[in-house]
Amino acid sequence: MSVLICGSLAFDTITNFPGRFSQQIMPDKVHILNVSFLVPTMRREFGGCAGNIAYTLHLLGGQPLVMAALGNDGGDYLLRLQQWGLDTSQVLMAGDSYTAQCMIITDEDNNQITAFHPGAMQLAHNTVVPADRSDIQLGIIAPDGRDAMLSHAAQLAAANIPFVFDPGQGLPMFSGDELRTFVAQASWVALNDYEAAMLCERMDITLEALSRQPQLRGVIVTLGAQGCDLWQGGVCTHVPGIAAEAVLDPTGCGDAFRGALLHGLSLGWPLARCVALGNQVGAIKIAQRGGQNHVLPPALITAA
Repeated sequence: MSVLICGSLAFDTITNFPGRFSQQIMPDKVHILNVSFLVPTMRREFGGCAGNIAYTLHLLGGQPLVMAALGNDGGDYLLRLQQWGLDTSQVLMAGDSYTAQCMIITDEDNNQITAFHPGAMQLAHNTVVPADRSDIQLGIIAPDGRDAMLSHAAQLAAANIPFVFDPGQGLPMFSGDELRTFVAQASWVALNDYEAAMLCERMDITLEALSRQPQLRGVIVTLGAQGCDLWQGGVCTHVPGIAAEAVLDPTGCGDAFRGALLHGLSLGWPLARCVALGNQVGAIKIAQRGGQNHVLPPALITAA
């Protein structure tokens, strides 16, 4: 089974600030905010939600099919995906744009400030969910260009392919009515706790009521180190987190979780087992820098 991963491919420039943002920002002066953070370390990583999700799903033995856009500097990223053995037929190469670029500053409390240049991602809507691929049985709508998220969700729904709606940092782009449409088309919704609060506010709904919508098989709300809450039919089940060996970099932890979630869903696992694997993989990822550098223990891969 191929899992269609609709989302961004990006280069991440990741820096670390050896202090706390809260000590540098004066709450009563935010209307004239002018701050600079000294970041002694910097590295460039392959990233983007689609790439990160595909990386973990591939590690677990799944078959990710990435639908995304790369720019004229994306040749190395395309080669990377091909070296994993991935089908890259749904990756658009946009010759007149840069690949999306994410610039991240992380403080010592793992708070992050991010600047994002969408680049070629703004052209991702020019890709179309293939209607002639019977091997695609599952998908995810991850953060991407606004038009791409809208069109790809509608195309997945029209093709009767169940998918996870994972708006992530793209959630603020959508109105309450647009979010209702996404949810009505999706089979699962995955959010962190902040995104869950925003989605509920914009849709004027509670998580309990959201999870009672008949087409939804589950609403997953990740809670960082505390694990996640799994909502099904108005009932919340807490799935505890896994203690990490080290906390080095939260970049891509949510994507690693989603790669594991998709792996379990593709195998027909109960949702609680899917998210428990996601918690395990997220704890492994946070102990490594970057979104695509973690290695999964052979025993975990075998058990999965």
